[in-house]
Amino acid sequence: MQLDPKMIAVIVVVVLAIVVVIAVVMAQRRKAALRQRFGPEYQRAVESGGSERKAQAILEDRQKRVEKFKIRDLNPAERQQFAERWRIVQSRFVDDPQGAVADADESVSQLMASRGYPMAEFDQRAADLSVDHPHVIDNYRAAHAIAVRHREGNANTEDLRQAMIHYRSLFDDLLDGRTPGNMREVA
Repeated sequence: MQLDPKMIAVIVVVVLAIVVVIAVVMAQRRKAALRQRFGPEYQRAVESGGSERKAQAILEDRQKRVEKFKIRDLNPAERQQFAERWRIVQSRFVDDPQGAVADADESVSQLMASRGYPMAEFDQRAADLSVDHPHVIDNYRAAHAIAVRHREGNANTEDLRQAMIHYRSLFDDLLDGRTPGNMREVA
């Protein structure tokens, strides 16, 4: 049985259309999964990457990098020690705002290290944290920016108070005890 050349052309067009539809649907699902996973960090990546395709590649690379880390939950004693340390840091703010902010930054760094995040330079730490803590990563960046301004002599007490609030949101998120495997699931 021989097929008519017109019939072959129709079949080829239909197959190509199906392939295109499948590709579009897969791309939309990938985008939706990354948007859900990274929240506001997705748009930040789009803006810094220049396109959604580049942003998606950046975010997927971050996920792959962080999957190699040995992120762990804290045991109850460690959690209690960190919670107590944070309480002391916060109570210092009234008498020594500058010292409290420096201690808050150090406390967040130590908590990150204890959980298993590598202590690279700030931008890499923020990128790594954005995989498991995307909804508070902007707070971390804001707190860090205030701390840098403070070291340069350009931050007032209200700025330092805001830094403490920002650090606390990340600290609480890191301390909350979610299992890393559950945080990394992509729908």
